[in-house]
Amino acid sequence: QVQLVESGGGTVQPGGSLRLSCAASGSNVDYYAVGWFRQAPGKGREAVSCISSEDGSAYYADSAKGRFTISRDNAKNTVYMQLNTLKPEDTAVYYCAAELLVSTNHCWLGIKPYWGQGTQVTVSS
Repeated sequence: QVQLVESGGGTVQPGGSLRLSCAASGSNVDYYAVGWFRQAPGKGREAVSCISSEDGSAYYADSAKGRFTISRDNAKNTVYMQLNTLKPEDTAVYYCAAELLVSTNHCWLGIKPYWGQGTQVTVSS
């Protein structure tokens, strides 16, 4: 079992950047496909970017392509997502998740995914 704790959220102006971190404990994060989801007010939770445990394949939602970058540091047991050129529509609670099914074309929840508590990202002028 793995526990996930997100950090790095905050309030930025449009065009700004943030780096989200997801620190894992209880198990090695390199055992899992991991990723970032987000949920905006009144909307469902959507996959933003995910990375596989096998070959490092990464999935990006269309809204994230070219602006967000996911990475993992297995030595630190941490997953990151760099968010650049942020837009007001990126405002959401961002969640880290593990136990996923990931390819470059999809990021699906596994049988029993693990979730962090979320970190708020607000993009506003």
